[in-house]
Amino acid sequence: MRIKTKKILVPLDGSKNSIRGLDMAIHIARQSQGTITALAVKSVPGIYALHPLGFLDFNSMTEVKKILNDAKLRAAKKGIQLTQKALAGDPGYDIARFANNAKNKIDLVVIGARGRGSAKELFLGSVSNYVLHKSKKPVLVVK
Repeated sequence: MRIKTKKILVPLDGSKNSIRGLDMAIHIARQSQGTITALAVKSVPGIYALHPLGFLDFNSMTEVKKILNDAKLRAAKKGIQLTQKALAGDPGYDIARFANNAKNKIDLVVIGARGRGSAKELFLGSVSNYVLHKSKKPVLVVK
């Protein structure tokens, strides 16, 4: 049985584990002639996520753009097409929602075990744990 993995979602936060996840996604995409969607979700306090104008932090968005551009360059060096997407909100929730949205046509989520989170993410990581349990798509957790 051959599983078609044409579109891979890779959440990125700039951590070493998220880069490991990207490298694994690039490897899988090369094997299956697939593409990658890199998703960076900038965590914002809940009250700002509900504000009509959103949460504007230009310095952090510059960092997000750099992370996504570095990922695009890394994938291009291996001949893989990478699409960039940036969101502001709750990382775990937004990653799972993006993966589950039928219009995005995601086949696989490849996520790093731990990112830049706090001490509560000591083992698997709260974001990767949330995505693992809430995603309706297969999830590969990379350590």
